[in-house]
Order: sequence, then structure tokens, then C-alpha cells
Amino acid sequence: MGAGRAVGLLLGLAADAAIGDPRRGHPVAAFGRVAGAAERLMHQDRKDAGIVYAGLLVGGTAGLGVLAHRVSRRSPVLEAVLTGVATWAVLGGTSLADEGTAMARVLDAGEIDAARRRLGNLCGRESANLDGQGLARATVESVAENTSDAVVAPLVWGAIAGVPGLIGYRAANTLDAMVGHRSPRYANFGWASARLDDALNLLPSRLAAVLTSACAPVVGGSATGAWRTWRRDASAHPSPNAGQIEAAFAGALQIRLGGRTVYGHVVEQRPVLGEGRTADAGDVTRSVELSRVIGVVSGVLAAGSALVFGLRRDRRS
Repeated sequence: MGAGRAVGLLLGLAADAAIGDPRRGHPVAAFGRVAGAAERLMHQDRKDAGIVYAGLLVGGTAGLGVLAHRVSRRSPVLEAVLTGVATWAVLGGTSLADEGTAMARVLDAGEIDAARRRLGNLCGRESANLDGQGLARATVESVAENTSDAVVAPLVWGAIAGVPGLIGYRAANTLDAMVGHRSPRYANFGWASARLDDALNLLPSRLAAVLTSACAPVVGGSATGAWRTWRRDASAHPSPNAGQIEAAFAGALQIRLGGRTVYGHVVEQRPVLGEGRTADAGDVTRSVELSRVIGVVSGVLAAGSALVFGLRRDRRS
């Protein structure tokens, strides 16, 4: 059992690196369409309605994973194939790196209008009034947060729970992106989705920060700076999870992140993470390189953990 899951995680990581996300027919996009239709039917300005919504969609998705696990549990080859497909479907490392690289390119060329248009591919921030440094800062923060959410966390849950963990986590994370923000429509209805995503990312986000410290020297960053900034500044961030890896990235790259952040009509004055200079196009490139290294290390660790867990289960049985 452990060998099939371990091989599948590595196959999915390799598939994401080789082909990335499909332009059409992506399983996560299909889930998003189903979730959107369900939200329109079920929406009420109440927390209990949001609890039922999140429970049905995340529980139903994880349930499909449980069925896949039961079908494949006696065949390591089938388990490897199903785990590989699920891992490829839920990982976003290559797409994240491609967007970050494209942003670094236009920023380096001084094409601010093009960079403002591209920022929407990475996050939901208002970009009209951002200059080059503001766009670079927003990109580094988005690359950092998505390294945790779209790379490390799925691999952690894949190692722990296989296909149910992979697709159940991705369902919860997608719902958080769709309804988990504090807009008038979703402040109550999206509460459960946001809290579930927070809970599922508590461990992965902190592991991602530790890996950032370990991997920083590979891209010319500071391991001690990442560790020190993470331990000092992460708790000041309004998110219990995003601040972990954003602080670690700031320390690794020896830059400052945080500050005034605009989402639509909502303005947040976030605490400063790190110290030193402001981010530029070169830091965007280094953040993408760091994200790639963290993804590879996370995949190897996830596969190794899955193999160890599987061997222990086999011995007990």
C-alpha cells in the first residue's frame, strides 16, 4: 500500500512538472463550476448554511477518494496510477512558477501595465495603483502563499491519506478561494469554508516555512534569515497560515513584505515581514526558484513518509 502511494505522489509531481495544468477540462475547474452552481442554490446569509455547503462538497469529494482507495488498495500499480492522477490534478506548482516567471519578465522590462494585468492570474488584489515594487511585492507574497497552499499542503495530505486526502484538501482550498473571503455576501456563508481551510493548512504551512529555511541557500538566500524572520514575524500576519511562509520567504530573500494591501474596496494595513530593501523583479525570479526547490523536496519527503506509513500499517496487519 505504501509503495503504491509513494510512487503515485512522485509520478504526479513529475507530471505537474512536465505538462502543468491543462488549458481545458481541468478537474479543479470542473469542481469549481459544481461548487458555484451549488452556492447559487444554497446561499443564505447564515453560518449553518455554509457549514452544510462545505460539508457536502468537501465530504462528497473526499468520499469519491475513499471509493477510489477501496478499489485500488489490493493493487499497488492501480494505487500508484490513481494517486499519480490525483496528485497531478491538485498540484499547482508548474502553473505558479510559469506565472511568476512571466511576471518577473514584464517587470524586468518595465512593462508596468502588462504586469498589472498579469497580477490577476496570481491573486485577487487591486493592481491599478501599484508600481513596479508594489507588483513585485504582491507577486512574491502570492508565490510564497501558493507554494504552501498548492504544493506543500496537497503533498502532505496525499502522504497522510492518499487520494481522499489529496482531493478532499483541494476541494476545501478551492471553496476557501471562492467563498472564504470577508465580503458582505460571504462573511457568514463562507465562514465554514475559511475555517476548514485554515485547519487543514495549520501543519503544512509551518512545514513549508521550515522547508523554506532549509532550501533558501540553494537559490542564494539566507537560511538563518528565513528561520529568524519566520519565528519573529509570522504571528503578526492576519492569516494563521499565509504569514508563516510569507515571513520565511521575506527572510530567505532578505526583503520586506507586507504593508498596504487592497482587495477590491477593502484596504488592509498588514504588518511588515522581514527587513531590508523592497522587492524587485530579481526577487520575483528568486522566489519562483525557491518555490520550485521546495516543491521537489516536499515531493520526496511526502513519498518517503507515505512509504514509511505504509510499511508500518503492513506490519501491524
